[in-house]
Amino acid sequence: MKVQEQIIKTSEELKKFNEIKPPEWTKFVKTGTSKARPPVEKDWWYIRAASILRKADKLGPIGVNKLRVKYGSKKRRGHKPAHFYKAGGSIIRKLLQQLETAGLLKQPEKGIYKGRKITPKGRSLLSKISQNGLRGNKKEETGKT
Repeated sequence: MKVQEQIIKTSEELKKFNEIKPPEWTKFVKTGTSKARPPVEKDWWYIRAASILRKADKLGPIGVNKLRVKYGSKKRRGHKPAHFYKAGGSIIRKLLQQLETAGLLKQPEKGIYKGRKITPKGRSLLSKISQNGLRGNKKEETGKT
């Protein structure tokens, strides 16, 4: 299963959680200073939440600052050279808080690394989606031959 397909299917599952809802200001906000306009997709909040959940699974304890760098991009500045800017922190912070209240992420009590880690509930959600995707791909491949 491709990463994009897994993120889209995870975002569809996250829509079923009552704790994960986009605030009113998401219709007007840009995702970072390097962007010229707000996102076009209506459900971009859930797609970003699914992407953050997957990043937390892959990269271990992860915080807002590391995610800001991951989602940042270059800003085109006209005739001047392009410059890298981090993504907006408020969006990432709110999504991490919502995923934490949904029980998919948690902050570890002690340790040298700060940030949020994925819970067993979140890991089972991701593995269930990837397993369903693998079964669907095998059915499509057998149907073609």
